Amino acid sequence: MTPDQMTVLRLLCDTVVPPIDNPDDADGFWARRATDLGVDQALLVTLPPEQLPLIADLLDDLAAQGFLTAAQAGREQILAALADAVAPLTAAILLLYYGLTDAHGTNPNWARLGYPGPAAPVPPAESPAITPLRPDGDLDLRADVVVIGSGAGGGLIAGRLAATGARVVVLEAGRYRTEADFHQLELLAYRNSYRRGGPTPTGDLNVTLMAGAGLGGGTVINWTNCIRTTDRVRRQWAEHGLTDLTTPAYDKHLDLVWRELSVNDRCSEFNGPHEAMHRGAEALGWSFATAFRNWDEKRHDTLIAGHLGFGDPSGAKRSTLKVYLEPAVTEHGARVVDGCRVDRIFTEHGRAAGVVGHWTSEDGTESGNVRVIAPTVVLAAGSLDSPGVLLRSGIGGPAAGRYLRLHPCTVTLGDYGTDMRGWSGPPQAALVDEFAAVEDGYGFLMESVQYTTGLGASALPYTTGAEHKRAMADYKNFVSFIGLVRDRGHGRVTVDDSGETTAWYSVDDELDRRNSQRAIEAQIRLHHAAGARGVRVLARGLAPWDAASGEDLAAYVARAREIPLRAGGAVLFSAHQMGSCRMGDDPATSVADPRGELHDTPGVWIGDASAFPTASGTNPMITIMALASRTAEHITNT
Repeated sequence: MTPDQMTVLRLLCDTVVPPIDNPDDADGFWARRATDLGVDQALLVTLPPEQLPLIADLLDDLAAQGFLTAAQAGREQILAALADAVAPLTAAILLLYYGLTDAHGTNPNWARLGYPGPAAPVPPAESPAITPLRPDGDLDLRADVVVIGSGAGGGLIAGRLAATGARVVVLEAGRYRTEADFHQLELLAYRNSYRRGGPTPTGDLNVTLMAGAGLGGGTVINWTNCIRTTDRVRRQWAEHGLTDLTTPAYDKHLDLVWRELSVNDRCSEFNGPHEAMHRGAEALGWSFATAFRNWDEKRHDTLIAGHLGFGDPSGAKRSTLKVYLEPAVTEHGARVVDGCRVDRIFTEHGRAAGVVGHWTSEDGTESGNVRVIAPTVVLAAGSLDSPGVLLRSGIGGPAAGRYLRLHPCTVTLGDYGTDMRGWSGPPQAALVDEFAAVEDGYGFLMESVQYTTGLGASALPYTTGAEHKRAMADYKNFVSFIGLVRDRGHGRVTVDDSGETTAWYSVDDELDRRNSQRAIEAQIRLHHAAGARGVRVLARGLAPWDAASGEDLAAYVARAREIPLRAGGAVLFSAHQMGSCRMGDDPATSVADPRGELHDTPGVWIGDASAFPTASGTNPMITIMALASRTAEHITNT
């Protein structure tokens, strides 16, 4: 960037996070500005290189509108006028300002936020169980099965098939991380264990996507909320041809996975947010349940569990990596290549013959081509990337990339006027399922989320620097509820000219709109019933409700229900991506048959959440794994 552009960037950072005069500033929170923490320099390091020219153009536009000479209020007006264009950069500034850490793993803002940072002490890390193949140049392998991706589905299938004696190769685009790599730090975790470095918007900017990346996939960093496939979903999927899902044959897979993951409800302590959820549900007469979690009781530590979305250094999480992949390698000879992106599946005589891709060392200094010859290919790269492999390969049929479901989540914050210690204990130890099937088998769950300083600050809509800083000053008093909608409508995944995937999603379905509006109202009423003194809906253009003002709650709910469910309106998140390579009995509307094998390419199997015929309506890990167990059985019997 030019010196003038850097000057605008620094001023932009300090406009988003300005110094504020406040006599109550013993810790420097109010006087501190973004550049005091080097946010301007951190942006240049963390932003993808391909975005820098766009950022430079935006900075030039700001300068042309008088940004350099305007006062704070004037600069904020310029930002408001360019809200849609500048919002992603504003969010990145806030993410870094509240998430960056120094050499000691701390951030000076955390004192005001009541956040203690990483828990200590941490048990000594065990030696890594897996040594991935690190090629010296190109790599050619032969196998009985090659598995693309190693998350909830791919990791399980690799483990199951390796245990039968099959020669298995696992290709993972992310990196192998162990307990020694997990430092309970948000931004480090995004960079090391999340797809594309953390929160990433859909192509239309409507939904922020969160997905795991690395050996073990999302099971390494998810929140361990284990829910079995519901009977209503099993019946619906049977209508798509998966007829055995309504029989004890599928229960066998659910039960097996449940046991293998050591799922229990004995490590589900309630922190302040869960206590508020319970209190509110009880007052309203709504159904409430303690969550079951895949967690080792012997290694359980409440404080360490509160950071599990950043990786679990205690070793208590029963992830796919621990339960299936490590035994596949150490006991059954499976081979793993991490840092390997699969470009395409190749075929011979119309059926699977193997895959080609390329690997890159973590420091970027070495790379090479990878070719695996195998008659069976399991595609489990996740619902955002599995379609890309099919589309680049020219297989999968017309439904490849279609029917993407996201469980779009709205978010509300309740202000309880006291430190709720949201960082303590498991992020999801409870849920409200009163409205899980409120209309035509569709509805929403209400759950809590992990305490994050960076992502939380970036998701809090920005109006002015002073208002945002005032809101963050009360952050420790906030409780976050989400409304997780089982979506009937769907989006799609496409590939660009370079072969990279992009997800597109709009909440256009009328039932989904109604359920999202119901979810917003239910969250507000749950906070109110639990004793919140104020409520914020994460949405632009809607001020928070304040009990002290005497404002009518019903009127506030009515306004909240009118929030546009898109970019510029409600802040929508998705941690559950499903359905983009779905199973079914119709090749025109599904990619794979009801067993999981591609309609148009024998030997290629779908082994992840992209196989879901419709949205699961629940945290999907257990369903992914039960279906993967079922698919592994079909592969073995083929």
